[in-house]
Amino acid sequence: MDINYMDFYFYPARFPGPQLPPDPPRPPGGLPTPDPQQAPTSPPPAFIPAQQTATPFAVDPGAISLCLFRNTFIWLRNGSSFWYFPIFVGPRSVAGFRWNGRFWTIFGVDTRQIVSFTCF
Repeated sequence: MDINYMDFYFYPARFPGPQLPPDPPRPPGGLPTPDPQQAPTSPPPAFIPAQQTATPFAVDPGAISLCLFRNTFIWLRNGSSFWYFPIFVGPRSVAGFRWNGRFWTIFGVDTRQIVSFTCF
């Protein structure tokens, strides 16, 4: 019994028009990796500002984006508060640098966890 084998060649699909490069890989968690060179070069102000009237809803990313690359004081739902230097605002997150009392550290936070903020 003769068996006829057929050769199959698979070609990648080709579509007319310009080919776009693939999207760059994103870091885990959806936040960009802050560049340490974007950290502030001096400490934040030496005072703690008075907290603004808090709202029961999540912080609007458009509002906090006005604080990009500025010293910002943040109050979180868990009761903590700190100086922050945001460098990225996403739809539901903020990435930047948090002052730990001695130096700036990379830090990201969900905007739903922010009660209020003020920037300088």
